[in-house]
Formats: sequence, structure tokens, C-alpha cells
Amino acid sequence: MSTQDNNNSFDWVYYILGLVAGMLFVAAITLHVGWILLGGIIGFIVGAIFLNGIVKDREY
Repeated sequence: MSTQDNNNSFDWVYYILGLVAGMLFVAAITLHVGWILLGGIIGFIVGAIFLNGIVKDREY
């Protein structure tokens, strides 16, 4: 790694990955739009919990 701090934050990747995974998971079960949106919201929350609980203290 270089001595210069890396200011690029890729936290958004975990949020989008959780959102899409939640939507695809619910879409595989049912094709009702309301449930798919709810699955996206739950996936977004799971992505946030993963980012703030597991990845937050990781050293690179």
C-alpha cells in the first residue's frame, strides 16, 4: 500500500449488494412488487449491519 491515504470509500457497494440480493431472493420466491421492494429494504439493512458490524474493524 502507498503511504498516501486512500480517500475512496466503497461502502456503497455493500449497500447496493444487499439491496439487489434481497430483491433477487424475494423475486425468486414471488413476483409481487410489494414483496420485492420489502426484500430490497431488508437486504439494504442486512448490508448496513454487515458493513458496520463485521467489516468496520477490519485492517487492510
